[in-house]
Amino acid sequence: MSPLDLEAAQLDETIREIEQKSLFYYQEKKKSLRARYVYGTIFLVINLCAWFIRDYGQKSLSLLPYASSCGPEGSKCFHTFGVLRVSLGCFIFFLIMFLLTWNTMKLQQAQNSWHSDHWFFKFLLLVLAMVSSFFIPELYIQLYGETARVGAGIFLILQLVSIIEFSTWWNNYWMPHDQTKQSCFFGLAMMIVFYIGSVCGVAVMYFFYAASTSCVLNLFFISSTFILIISIMVMTLYTKVNRVIPSSSIMVSYIVYLCWSAIRSEPPNTKCNAHTQNGHTVWITILSFLIAIGAIVMATFSTGIDSESFGFREEDEAKEEDDIPYSYGFFHLVFSLGAMYFAMLFISWDLAHSTREWSIDVGWTSTWVKIVNEWFAAAIYLWKLISPPVRQPRVHEQPQATAAAEVHEQPQATATEVLNNLSHQKQKFMNNIQPTATEVSR
Repeated sequence: MSPLDLEAAQLDETIREIEQKSLFYYQEKKKSLRARYVYGTIFLVINLCAWFIRDYGQKSLSLLPYASSCGPEGSKCFHTFGVLRVSLGCFIFFLIMFLLTWNTMKLQQAQNSWHSDHWFFKFLLLVLAMVSSFFIPELYIQLYGETARVGAGIFLILQLVSIIEFSTWWNNYWMPHDQTKQSCFFGLAMMIVFYIGSVCGVAVMYFFYAASTSCVLNLFFISSTFILIISIMVMTLYTKVNRVIPSSSIMVSYIVYLCWSAIRSEPPNTKCNAHTQNGHTVWITILSFLIAIGAIVMATFSTGIDSESFGFREEDEAKEEDDIPYSYGFFHLVFSLGAMYFAMLFISWDLAHSTREWSIDVGWTSTWVKIVNEWFAAAIYLWKLISPPVRQPRVHEQPQATAAAEVHEQPQATATEVLNNLSHQKQKFMNNIQPTATEVSR
């Protein structure tokens, strides 16, 4: 074989290897993205199991009283303690998954395969974690319940950060840019809808939940919410921050929703709570319960896949083809905190009393948690509006930032680009050797 033929064969072999790697990366990313929905389904099933054990476990599960940790007649494995045990099993499973995948960076790592495959072994691990939680003594379950309050609070903070980052993305996407010349009509239309909807929401809450002057607490909640949204609207109209108007409309709507949800979480015997006087209370309660379950799962899922909002990758860092599509460790960490969060919602943040059937996140503790969450969200967003120097480089730092950006301006070539380049080189190489082969034949 001539040197020219040998070089051509080596080039073909290189192209085949790159094609195989590119196909492998594509398949692994596809499996990884599908795995997210499997974990989300597992989380949904565990939520339903927690609800079943809380409301109907004592009537249906007659074997649990034989476990010594469940106490007389299994009282420590149902109702509030049953929810905490299911939550603990879910927390243990996702915590183990976090510890096994937190440092995964590349698709060819063994942790990537564990995250996306081996479902039989992970199912056994899940069953073991769930069953073992029912043999843990009551004292440790009580300690876990206190810890779960902190974990649920951390989850709410992560969810808030994710919502703020989403509103920022919305703002950047729909605001007009000089380079793209894109239309901002849809963004402005949605902004108007959000603002009008928020104001109407406040008016509706005044009508249904604060119609009487005796509803002092509801008047305080709704009025403070109205003051917050007016403050945000005024700050966004300020000349230095008026480009964040679309994102502020999302935050205003979220704040109004939190106020409405807090009032809806007031105990059923509250005379100012209009929904308790409806003749179809049972069906409304069941529907609200099912919607709340879906909201818990969606909040956990959406926060878990939003690792980019929490700075796990530098903005100017080039994403290579063999990088994992999202942070596996952060994904499982959020689900472990979500396990604590759903426990608090099912027991209404109260470890001492049982919750009535088909209810979720109802009670004065739940109400105040949501109100504090609303105030905290408004404070964080207002701080973001009034402190742009904290989030943007100073004038004397801008040249350095520009120079750093120029260094990273050219991202690393992907396997597809390398493959195209090699194919072009091969074609050029074959065209060059054809005249030489003709001369040799002559």
